[in-house]
Amino acid sequence: QVQLVESGGGLVQAGGSLRLSCAASGRTSSNRAMGWFRQAPGKERELVTAISWRGDSTYYADSVKGRFTISRDNAKNTVYLQMKSLKPEDTAVYSCAAALPYYSGSYANEYDYWGQGTQVTVSS
Repeated sequence: QVQLVESGGGLVQAGGSLRLSCAASGRTSSNRAMGWFRQAPGKERELVTAISWRGDSTYYADSVKGRFTISRDNAKNTVYLQMKSLKPEDTAVYSCAAALPYYSGSYANEYDYWGQGTQVTVSS
């Protein structure tokens, strides 16, 4: 079992920034890519960004390219999501997730653990 706990969500005005953190515990293992998903009311959950185990490869959805940055600190078992130039359409529950070992994490169906999520609300 892998436990994932997100933090850092909140209310921010359009154009503002937020930094989310995801702390992993339990049977964390190497070779797991990590990702951030989001789900807005009435919409399907979407994969926003992912990062490889070594941090040398990343994926970003077109909607967040140039505005969001994913990073990780394996010594701390923590993944971060820096969000800037936030828009009202970024409002959603953001959840971090751990991909199956050795998978790239670039596809939503490669994940087997999710956190509970943290709410991000961007006001116009």
